[in-house]
Amino acid sequence: MIAALAGGVGAARFLTGLVELVNEKNLSVIVNTGDDIELFGLHISPDVDIVTYTLAGIVDEEKGWGVRGDTFHCLEALRKFNGETWFNLGDMDLATHIFRTKLLKNGAKLSEVTAKISHLLGLKVTILPMTDDKFETQVLIEEGSVHFEEYFVKRGGEDEVLGVEFLGADKAKPAAGVLEAIREAERVIVCPSNPIVSIGTILAVNGVRDALRRADAKKVAVSPLIAGAPVKGPADKLLRGLGFEVSAYSVAKLYSDFLDTFILDAADSAEKDRIEELGIEVTITNTLMKSLQDKVALARTVLES
Repeated sequence: MIAALAGGVGAARFLTGLVELVNEKNLSVIVNTGDDIELFGLHISPDVDIVTYTLAGIVDEEKGWGVRGDTFHCLEALRKFNGETWFNLGDMDLATHIFRTKLLKNGAKLSEVTAKISHLLGLKVTILPMTDDKFETQVLIEEGSVHFEEYFVKRGGEDEVLGVEFLGADKAKPAAGVLEAIREAERVIVCPSNPIVSIGTILAVNGVRDALRRADAKKVAVSPLIAGAPVKGPADKLLRGLGFEVSAYSVAKLYSDFLDTFILDAADSAEKDRIEELGIEVTITNTLMKSLQDKVALARTVLES
């Protein structure tokens, strides 16, 4: 059994390679829900959907999110009514959110809805939202505190980050299956995701970090940074805003209380000795995933490390 902690495009791409090598029925993916947001009265789960669409083979690979070939007629019509249309939701994508919201309003839990959507899209992988409880990532900028998606999408991630808050973290419990996936895993993989707002959120859910510390599984993380910078997203601004050095070392240190092995890109090989001083083994390889071959090769390295 394998458990993976995931959030966003980098994780989804990595998982595409991983499912080429392992039995999908033996893989559980615990996904960040701190980005979840309500728009147009609908519950949107950006990271859950990115992972689900990618593994279902329907994601728009050029964008890394949304459904391939989707149209945006509904959003275009909403603009005529001066709607808040900064978050791009395609027409087929909207169907997912409408279906999810209806089930949630009828009393289903987010984990139950996610399992149903996964099943209907033909997935054998178990996708687990990190929590069924309200959990919201807020980024503190000069103008005040804003939802992460507003910071990243609406404002383009341009603001200086002054802090990050996880609203609801004190009460959030792991969704059904999350702790069991970690406890029963032979290997836990921390995907190449933002260490603050993708993986950090999962680790902030009550009991998750402790479960990782106690787990007998081999715990391996892939650095989301290459040559000291993120491939995609605002990880550098978030790390810097929280007072961390923007480096693979900082990411490894954030996971150092439970991690066994850290996968480092060759461009950051100079970080190897410092990371090993944290008591973490280091494997150096190519972590840039341009092709399916790259994704499979990286996944193989993770499985063998």
